[in-house]
Amino acid sequence: MKNLTEKLQKASCIVIKIGSTLLVDKETNKIRSEWIETFCRDIALLKSNGKRIVLVSSGSIAIGREILKLSSNLIKLEEKQAAAAVGQGQLVQLWTHYLAQYQITAAQILLAPEDTETRRRHLNARATMKTLLSLGVVPVVNENDTVTTYEIRFGDNDRLASRVAQISGADCLILLSDVDGLYSKNPKIYKNAKLIKEIKNIDSKIENFSSKSTSEHGTGGMKTKIDAAKVCQLAGCHMAISNGLIN
Repeated sequence: MKNLTEKLQKASCIVIKIGSTLLVDKETNKIRSEWIETFCRDIALLKSNGKRIVLVSSGSIAIGREILKLSSNLIKLEEKQAAAAVGQGQLVQLWTHYLAQYQITAAQILLAPEDTETRRRHLNARATMKTLLSLGVVPVVNENDTVTTYEIRFGDNDRLASRVAQISGADCLILLSDVDGLYSKNPKIYKNAKLIKEIKNIDSKIENFSSKSTSEHGTGGMKTKIDAAKVCQLAGCHMAISNGLIN
């Protein structure tokens, strides 16, 4: 943790990915307004210390699904896209509202996979993001779920966040979810699971620790976080997994 704190203090640009389980209470399916407000206060503190912040926010499908009263079980791809279309507007309104309380302007950026893989589109996305950051704006990034399909989508916002860190030239990527970090086993199933506090190199042993997500709202598991770490490693960006529900 000391090493992470030092890296954050030195970082000039930080990408923070927020998982759906932090924004939507899985018991009530309601927005965690108090959590968002507290989080935005932390963003304001980071910005006052000269940090440039990019948010990669999940939640559009979970929010839209609740508005449309869609079942959480066996939801079809087209229903996910419809939920994303409804929820995306609500999601960006949330961030705009709560960040504005700290005189911070939010901007919405929707990305499809080819926006990070095609050179021209990659450079365009990078130029837009860097301009927004130079103007003191906090970009709120999400995958363009309304038009992408299962076969070509990023699949989760962990991998998307790593691509955003790459595009923005971030020093650190923080993945906030409902887990403390990478464990040797799934801690929600195995009581003897051990937390791995620091990883300097991703090898086959580390990859074998990956497990599927147990979250109702999230689409990514530990495997996607390891995949994200690989991208960060190549980009020279430090990555941390942290529990966003711990005060």
